[in-house]
Amino acid sequence: MVLLAILLGTMAAGIGSVWLAALLSFGALARYTQHMLSLAAGALLGTAFMHLLPEAFESQLSPDQLFATLLVGVVFFFLLDKAELWHHGHEHHAPSTARLDPGHGHAHDGHAADHAHGHDHGQTSGGWAILAGDSVHAFGDGILIASAFMADMRLGFVAALAVLVHEVPHHMGDLIVLRRQSANNRRIAIVKVSLAGAVTALGGVVGYALVEHLIGYLPFFLVLAASSFMYVALADLIPQLQKRATLQETAAQVAWLAIGIGLVMLVSRLAHEH
Repeated sequence: MVLLAILLGTMAAGIGSVWLAALLSFGALARYTQHMLSLAAGALLGTAFMHLLPEAFESQLSPDQLFATLLVGVVFFFLLDKAELWHHGHEHHAPSTARLDPGHGHAHDGHAADHAHGHDHGQTSGGWAILAGDSVHAFGDGILIASAFMADMRLGFVAALAVLVHEVPHHMGDLIVLRRQSANNRRIAIVKVSLAGAVTALGGVVGYALVEHLIGYLPFFLVLAASSFMYVALADLIPQLQKRATLQETAAQVAWLAIGIGLVMLVSRLAHEH
């Protein structure tokens, strides 16, 4: 009975939060694509700095261990991103240089190929870091939900609801990033984030079996997830917002960034109060 409740709770929290985020991101807010990039950056930074890291540092682990994990995580996601870009560039390098103009038999202008190649880089950067960070975060959430259910059934349902609501602003950011990297395909973005969210159920099952052994590692899961969100926000999203813009456009960027951070802070506070 407890295992069934854990499965239902973790699936609702992990996947339900993604679908709710999709309704908001691709429904009422779909017209504000550029503003949503700012919102995504704010939500990811807010999740990392205002939720994951504070919760990790509430543990008995030393700050040195957690900061070392954060540093390793950022470097790991940087290398993961570089590997993703290298693989993508390797796949497209030969066709872009060997392509001939059908009318004159000459290769296309190198600058145009470089421009297209650079555009591809912008479209793929950070995708795997987002999904890896989501999966680690979801696995940790699953362990937390499982431990709450094993302590008390009502507490478990409250924990699952809190995770569901808390993840919505963060998943809005994920979906916006991944849609941009999937040729503006919303369905692909939703499927990818939903699969990462489903890892919550895996965390719940593993937590049910090994909760006493895994609970001590939760701070490391939280810090690793934080490192991925920080990397994507700072290395992929914010650089796109640093392009030359008018004062009004800059003010809008800052406002939406603040809204993203504020949403995460508000939901996190409400979740902890209940």
